[in-house]
Amino acid sequence: MNTRELKKLVAATMSGMQQHADELRDLDAALGDGDLGVTVSSGARAVISALDDVSDDATPADVAKSCARAFASANPSTMAALVAGALLAGSKVWDRDAVSYQDALVFADAAAASIGTRGKSQVGDKTILDAMAPAIEALKRSGGPDDGLPAAIQAARDGVEESRALQSRRGRAAWLQERSVGLADPGATAFLRLLEELAAARA
Repeated sequence: MNTRELKKLVAATMSGMQQHADELRDLDAALGDGDLGVTVSSGARAVISALDDVSDDATPADVAKSCARAFASANPSTMAALVAGALLAGSKVWDRDAVSYQDALVFADAAAASIGTRGKSQVGDKTILDAMAPAIEALKRSGGPDDGLPAAIQAARDGVEESRALQSRRGRAAWLQERSVGLADPGATAFLRLLEELAAARA
């Protein structure tokens, strides 16, 4: 996938993400401060706008860096900072003019590691990683995006459902302690919606 194709895919995915703002706001309001819907929708709009300024002659890494800056500046929230850091970490492993499916997996690993480190979290803490980690593993077991994305979506969906039984251990949601049990993690849900919109954009 070259830069022009990557820009088109990201823009379409971000356009779709905006329709989930209310769902993510409500989920986050139950566990946190309710700003996730705004973070995702404003960040998505900022990314789409930023992509217009990225030349087709730029590298895929430049695309990721531009998305990181746009998402972070759109709404100064914890999730925005985590997403930006993840995108920047991923950009560092893309040193070519076009990226393959395997390159995307390396990017995903770097992004997840960044979130774990910056957020001081791991799978089981009831965070975005509870959907992200199993989805990445599903992608690695597949032969490409056509079978990998459906498998990743199912793995992320399972992760979201499993997050309901967990107690939040990081962020504002951790203050709720046992009261967080029974609720789906909003970050994990946002990642699931991202995968779903990515699949729709590829269709």
